[in-house]
Amino acid sequence: MSARALETFLARLYTDPVARREFLDDPRVTAARAGLEPGEVESLAAIDRVGLELAARSFERKRAARAPRRSAWWRRLLARVQGAKP
Repeated sequence: MSARALETFLARLYTDPVARREFLDDPRVTAARAGLEPGEVESLAAIDRVGLELAARSFERKRAARAPRRSAWWRRLLARVQGAKP
């Protein structure tokens, strides 16, 4: 499997709580089911579980902090477009 597949799997673990819970319940089966190579499966089975959870929470807080700015930007743009209509 490519490095991209491993990175995609890790990104999903960091961003998807259901996927992370499934992985933490049975890391080898979950990683193998994702099509990762045996060496990758074993490496992931040894992952720092506390670190994984901490990183996932940190990423979630960062996404949540950015979300209001994005929606505010879209609201301003929409207001400009609507105001420009005759």
